Amino acid sequence: MAQTTATRESKGPGVDKDTIRPFRANFPEEALVDLRRRIAATRWPSTELVKDRSQGVQLATLRELARYWSNEYDWRKCETRLNALPQFTTVIDGVTIHFIHVKSKHENALPLIMTHGWPGSVIELLETVGPLTDPTAHGGKPEDAFHLVLPSLPGYGFSSEPKELNWDSGRIALAWAELMKRLGYTRYVAQGGDVGALVTDVMGRQGPKGLAGIHLSLLAGAPFVVNLLPKETEQERAAHAALATFMTDGFGYFTEQVTRPQTIGYSLLDSPVGLAAWMLDHDTDSYYKISRAFVDGQPAGNLTRDHLLDNITLYWLTGTGTSAARWYWETGRAGARNAGKAPPLVAVPIAFTAFPGEIFPAPRSWVEVMYPELAYYNEAERGGHFAAWEEPKLFSEEIRAAFRPLRK
Repeated sequence: MAQTTATRESKGPGVDKDTIRPFRANFPEEALVDLRRRIAATRWPSTELVKDRSQGVQLATLRELARYWSNEYDWRKCETRLNALPQFTTVIDGVTIHFIHVKSKHENALPLIMTHGWPGSVIELLETVGPLTDPTAHGGKPEDAFHLVLPSLPGYGFSSEPKELNWDSGRIALAWAELMKRLGYTRYVAQGGDVGALVTDVMGRQGPKGLAGIHLSLLAGAPFVVNLLPKETEQERAAHAALATFMTDGFGYFTEQVTRPQTIGYSLLDSPVGLAAWMLDHDTDSYYKISRAFVDGQPAGNLTRDHLLDNITLYWLTGTGTSAARWYWETGRAGARNAGKAPPLVAVPIAFTAFPGEIFPAPRSWVEVMYPELAYYNEAERGGHFAAWEEPKLFSEEIRAAFRPLRK
């Protein structure tokens, strides 16, 4: 995208090793004008022939999203919000990594690195910054405080895209360990959902010096060990049914991105409405919550129209639809290379929170198959795949509880 090329290239290679530089988001006005022009020029398909999402993102949902995006949404509010936080970039293994770094005012705060997923970004984690770094202002205690590090995955948002192959979860995990070392943290914890769950899982298996524990909110490996997962109880059988539905009817985006990210990438960079549709068509629970936010004006928690468009607009302005999708291709190739090899055991305490609206449930018995040394498990009352975004207060309380035993 011509309007943002200079912005993205300005943070590429050419800085000294280990240098950490301040960063501010600042897109030219012509990029926003071009965005609205492209939305107005959308060629719309006819209405789907079913009354649910089984044929994909519904026309009424996307038309209302496009109308609001073009006529009422204000990206500058998000830009101001981002720039109110301490943002930085640093080059690790040839990739410029963007990250938000908020230090708590409380003594003995525990450093925490949290990793977003797809189709998310650091935007989905912003609502947790206050509760995690300043717990006394959000119903917590001083000893619940975290120093918070929120990196943008390589090829996502303001991080540059890799220029070489093999940037899978393992390589990202190594980069995150280097980032925390570069920030001077000698003891820290890590959290992740979606893509972030795989990266955080690998961090736990790599066991870098200083990592004290991990927390996950998605049992990302479940589809690949389905025959090992118990199905004796009613809860376990329901989880198997939900996982089977996902694997047969909700795997389209995954299959395309794990096999042909470049192909879908042309549309993601050329059509903002096409990008929005692709990002909305992720999981059933999240889709209907997002649809109600736009069509009915009834957001689920913090999944508001503006917050949702903040995330989609970030993808559009940075032109990262294709590079973000490539992570799936890299993960598929890494899985093929490691087929038949038992992964190393997780070397640190593991915590897991199951949110009821997640893509598929994760009963404790399932989590213990993947993580026999499970140290903390809880089933939350609310929240879905984007739990930190949708229910930041509840999510933050879970993070506090999960890591409380690891504080010194």
